[in-house]
Amino acid sequence: MKLFINSGSPFARKARIVLREKGLMDRVEEVFVIPVESHPDLVAANPLAQIPALVADDGVRWTDSSLIAHWLDGQGEGPRLLPEGEEAWPVRRLEVTAAGILEMTVKMVLENRRPENERSPFWLERWEGSLVRGFEVAEAVCPDADVFDLGALTLGIAATYADFRYPHIDWRSVAPKVAALQTQLEKRQSFIDTYPK
Repeated sequence: MKLFINSGSPFARKARIVLREKGLMDRVEEVFVIPVESHPDLVAANPLAQIPALVADDGVRWTDSSLIAHWLDGQGEGPRLLPEGEEAWPVRRLEVTAAGILEMTVKMVLENRRPENERSPFWLERWEGSLVRGFEVAEAVCPDADVFDLGALTLGIAATYADFRYPHIDWRSVAPKVAALQTQLEKRQSFIDTYPK
């Protein structure tokens, strides 16, 4: 398998963590790319030139971090990161909330990369407010710090990415349980190995 990544991408980090947690590292090559350069191999794997993108051994191309993570969950070893049946829904709901927090943070990063005179203060303020509200919602359903599933995993990634990009945003004051979960998750080797750069 080939997984197209960038070490700063929280979405790629999700797939990278699942690979490590499921014991699949000996079956994959992580390929570093810069998405905005639209490298031909990345575009062949994902015509949208977004990461992560996974090319399986049978040639099937997988895109979107959640879809990749769900597929990898079924390929590797150990307990399932997404439970079966009705138990999956709370995990998926938290996963989607955390993915929304990530989207707000990435939008802010991209907006701040524009020339200063082209940036929109309105959108930056709106996205920051959405990010904090996302953490408030996540706090209400945050699992215990020892829980490890795709919802908790994605929420931990979102918390670390918010800290990595915008340490001045005080999301912890509205989400102390999320902060405790993040602290616990960042001790796992898969999180240490994939810390954003």
